[in-house]
Amino acid sequence: MADRLAVVTPSFAGDFELSRDLNASVLAYAPPDVHHHLIVPRRDLELFGSLSGPRTHVLDETDFLPRSVRHLPGTKYSLNLRRPFPPLRGWIIQQIVKLASGAVDADTLLLVDSDISFCRPFGPDTFVRDGVARFYRKPNEIDDRLPRHVLWHKAAREMLGLPAAPPPYHDYVSSILAWDPAILTEMFARIEKTTGSPWPTVVGSQLHFSEWTLYGVFVDEVLGARATSFASDDALCHTYWDDTPLDDQTVRDFLGKLSPTDVAVMISAKSRTPLETRRAALKEFNA
Repeated sequence: MADRLAVVTPSFAGDFELSRDLNASVLAYAPPDVHHHLIVPRRDLELFGSLSGPRTHVLDETDFLPRSVRHLPGTKYSLNLRRPFPPLRGWIIQQIVKLASGAVDADTLLLVDSDISFCRPFGPDTFVRDGVARFYRKPNEIDDRLPRHVLWHKAAREMLGLPAAPPPYHDYVSSILAWDPAILTEMFARIEKTTGSPWPTVVGSQLHFSEWTLYGVFVDEVLGARATSFASDDALCHTYWDDTPLDDQTVRDFLGKLSPTDVAVMISAKSRTPLETRRAALKEFNA
């Protein structure tokens, strides 16, 4: 029996049009048994409901958060009643939701942000081999030149009860990543045993945190060989991270540099590239 792959995207109203395009690309390039799960705040359920279909499921973000989490009206913050300080910022809420997405019914999760679009066929065989989820790891990429990444590694090691270690560290951050829900369950148990607190409370207390780094450190340093047999340093996604908006020509130049293995492109929403410019170029590329 083939591994069941599910695409998971936490999103919100501000990224609705990008999410619409991503969803269309999932339906176009993934096999019929691959479903797309969009996890959004309750206030955005009606908006995203227009995307619902046989392979597209719009889910309430609240169902992926502890009951102790309460949104603070009129702000971008939430509060975890178990640990009120610091307040939960939007990016931490999104990371908790991503981690909690292991509750989605699938053998492998493919975490994909809204500003990504698939441009080539993909499926379970792309991200699972012999029952092992594809593990993105770029060895020894992180050192003091990337201070935030160093802090993410230190936080992950503390949460997992691992001894401190100096850089360099491996880089586990990518635009699309495969996660094994069974590994998430093991990781949560490790965090709770180490800290004595529920894992969402531990994550919510972090001032510097990366869900990708936490998962990567756990796989590499706690699980080891049984979870790393399908490791790769190929991100499978061509990315544009700059703040400068792309125009008709520069977006075509960008798409012209896809590698043969890339199945998706990411044009950062923070680049403020006009939606129609992006759509026209992707339509031309896909044609």
